[in-house]
Amino acid sequence: MEIYKILNNNVIVSKNEHDKEIIAMGKGIASKKKVGEHIEDELIDKVYTLSDEVSSKFQELAAEIPVEHMKISDDIIKYVKLKLGKKLNDSIYLSLCDHISTAILRHEEGVDVKNVLLWDIKKFYKDEFEIGKHGLEMIKEKLNVQLNEDEAGFIALHIVNAEMDEKLETIYEVTKVMQEILNIVKYFFHIDFDEDSVYFYRFITHLKFFAHRLITKSSYQDEQSDDLLDLIKIKYKNAYACCLKIKQFLKTNYAYDLSQEETLYLTIHIARVVYKNERS
Repeated sequence: MEIYKILNNNVIVSKNEHDKEIIAMGKGIASKKKVGEHIEDELIDKVYTLSDEVSSKFQELAAEIPVEHMKISDDIIKYVKLKLGKKLNDSIYLSLCDHISTAILRHEEGVDVKNVLLWDIKKFYKDEFEIGKHGLEMIKEKLNVQLNEDEAGFIALHIVNAEMDEKLETIYEVTKVMQEILNIVKYFFHIDFDEDSVYFYRFITHLKFFAHRLITKSSYQDEQSDDLLDLIKIKYKNAYACCLKIKQFLKTNYAYDLSQEETLYLTIHIARVVYKNERS
């Protein structure tokens, strides 16, 4: 396999016989290598052939995260396909890998995030949740990292998102809400988003789940301490002000009351995407 692009020591980009970019992963496969040189097949652990839309973002993500996190994510996706026997959108390679890597790094720093949809996930997505729990066992066995049950719920959501076949009307309404929120953020901060960025993708993923809850009128009770939101208000003052504008917009146009929990996470996501956008 010829090297077309080197993402890091463990991940390279090549091209197949159709001149389509493929991503190859293996421990140290790019060590002391240059673009144009060849890599022996026995050094390659995994080859990804993804849609163009997902591939570019996946390359950006692969350049940032540990190869062990990519491997365990791929193992979990293989298990998902085996158990469900369903076709999954390529986006799961990006979203699940991104989430699992972030969750592991957060856990190592002593920060575990509560999944406020856990009860709903257990009830409505039982198969996916069981797969999520098995995914945690795989992470424990391979990486010696014990994530909590909330993360099984998050894994389940990524699976559901990848297998979801929404009605066109629902997709339209969800997309409309997402665009309206994006416009509020865009004009509040006077910025143009880098839509090819993995950080923008994370923000969009959060908005997608949020907008879906809004359109399907599914909500939950706050369980988060107000103390954390008070800290976030101070740390991300401008992002919180933007979030209040979104809150008022949703109240006026959709009769939807943004909860404290949703306000907290939306503020954090806004702060991240704006900060990363300004740095790029």
